[in-house]
Order: sequence, then structure tokens, then C-alpha cells
Amino acid sequence: MTNEETTTAEPSAHDHTEPSAHDHATHGYITAKDDYLKRLRRIEGQSRGLQRMVEEEKYCIDILTQVSAMTKALQAVAMGLLEDHISHCVVDAAIAGGPEAEAKIKEATDAIARLVRS
Repeated sequence: MTNEETTTAEPSAHDHTEPSAHDHATHGYITAKDDYLKRLRRIEGQSRGLQRMVEEEKYCIDILTQVSAMTKALQAVAMGLLEDHISHCVVDAAIAGGPEAEAKIKEATDAIARLVRS
């Protein structure tokens, strides 16, 4: 891993043991948790397939085609999670109002910015 790769990841709110505004009894995605896990396992399989393709020295364009498919699958998961977050966590915070609402909107905006850059 290069220095650039190690420095672009932002710390997660769950990287520490202190309670935070991110700690909820349920998250927006919880009703679709099994679907997300199924999709992520499929993506994991795609990753292993890509590794095999490189090991077997498959044609560049075929590998790139699979990278594109995997990227689209990850983007679909990200968009679903973002939609669930906005419709659950952000809406709940907006109803409650105050600083938590502002924080959730900023958090969602930052997440969108990260997705747009990726």
C-alpha cells in the first residue's frame, strides 16, 4: 500500500470506544442488512475473480471489464447505504432539530463528497 492509499482513508466514528452520535440502536440499512451482506459477498467473489484473472494473465480489457463491474456494484451498495442513511438517520435528526440535525446534514454532505471524488 502506498502512502497516498493509507492517508486517504478517514477515521471511522466506530474506531474508538467512546459513545458518539453514530451509535444507534438501529441504523437505516438494518431492514436490508441481509441484502447488503449478500451484495458485499458477491463483490468479495468478484475481487477474488479479479485476482485469479491477473494471476492467470488474462487479457487486459477483460480484467478492466470486471473492474468496472465491481466498481458499479460497490457504487450501488454505497448509494443504497447513503439513501438509507438520509431517509432514516438524517430525517430523524432533522425532526429532532438542533445541533444534531446540523451535524447529520454535514455528515451526509461529507459522505456524498467522498463518493463523488471516488
